[in-house]
Amino acid sequence: MTRSLSVAIQMDPIESINIDADSTFVLGLEAQGRGHRLWHYLPRHLALSGGRVLARARPLQLRREHGNHFTFGAWEELDVGTMDVVLMRQDPPFDMAYITATHILEHIHPRTLVVNDPAAVRNAPEKLYVTHFPELMPPTLITADPAQIAAFRREHGDIILKPLFGNGGAGVFHVKPDDSNLNALLELFTERSREPLVIQRYVPDVRKGDKRIILVDGEALGAINRVPAEGEARSNMHVGGRPEPTTLTDREREICRAIGPALKEQGLIFVGIDVIGGFLTEINVTSPTGLQEVARFDGVNLEADIWDAIEARRGG
Repeated sequence: MTRSLSVAIQMDPIESINIDADSTFVLGLEAQGRGHRLWHYLPRHLALSGGRVLARARPLQLRREHGNHFTFGAWEELDVGTMDVVLMRQDPPFDMAYITATHILEHIHPRTLVVNDPAAVRNAPEKLYVTHFPELMPPTLITADPAQIAAFRREHGDIILKPLFGNGGAGVFHVKPDDSNLNALLELFTERSREPLVIQRYVPDVRKGDKRIILVDGEALGAINRVPAEGEARSNMHVGGRPEPTTLTDREREICRAIGPALKEQGLIFVGIDVIGGFLTEINVTSPTGLQEVARFDGVNLEADIWDAIEARRGG
């Protein structure tokens, strides 16, 4: 019998989640079903004081009931270092507030198991970590230099332009060879941020879908295909992408075998990778999604696999 664990969930407001799609919700439900005790706090309620990691938090109970999916207990000052597990599940943007949270949680990990490992999360932003596997990627440039971007476009013609630390498909542009808006787009990005951009050769197979593959402790255990809406270059479900059932190709299994050992070694227990036309485009480690979509199509309970991996690491 697995011992009961104390689990703190660091996430955005639970009041507004979609319980039919949210992966953190089913992770919490699975933990609760195993007898683990839950607390909830917002990232802004995290604090570091005298070497202790604290949070203003509330005990949490979950249920799959629309309009009544959670119950909070009374506010308390939680010594996060006394928890068995912290699920770091707030959504990007991967900004300095996010990075600061990883530094704070490093004070308690791995004595308290933080999922995913906060140092690994900090060192593996989705669009940068993937560049350690260039042989698996489409041609990619990361720079803020307009001259290098122009040269890349001359070489590849059809390109995708996206912010380095964006999420959910926000700010992603398909710049076709005859599109005259590239310079205006670069000016727009430059006005908003000093960060470099990601420029990739456009992969036409995105019309067939952008495959999200879920890896648990380095093993590929499930996938969905996200097909862009008509007239849309982005497949993210936030912007109208349609999830479809899928299976893995030999090339996709090869990609997972190539990156899996590194993910496991770095304590990245729950990871979602994006593959388009046989090319790896992102490795999502901050707050991966897709658990409920995979469950609907394949009938598999990946949150159970994630908790099996967590409990194994906790020695539960």
